[in-house]
Amino acid sequence: MIGRRLHDPWKVSDLQPGDYARAGDGTWWICLPGNGERGTLREHQITEHEDGTITVNPSILFDPTPFAFGWHGHLVRGMWTEA
Repeated sequence: MIGRRLHDPWKVSDLQPGDYARAGDGTWWICLPGNGERGTLREHQITEHEDGTITVNPSILFDPTPFAFGWHGHLVRGMWTEA
């Protein structure tokens, strides 16, 4: 899935599946393509490319909860792939 980067102004509720955005404090936020869960990438290394896309390392892992399915995959140059 091709991700979509949101630019200012945005709010967390604006994030749709596959979206990513950087907050004013520098924290990157994502909305997972598989289940629509939103979260931050505080524990990840982010490379921002000249075209505005990002690459995230290591892989993104959201464990399942009683209220949501888990998701594991990659975001490379704005392209989401499930592991």
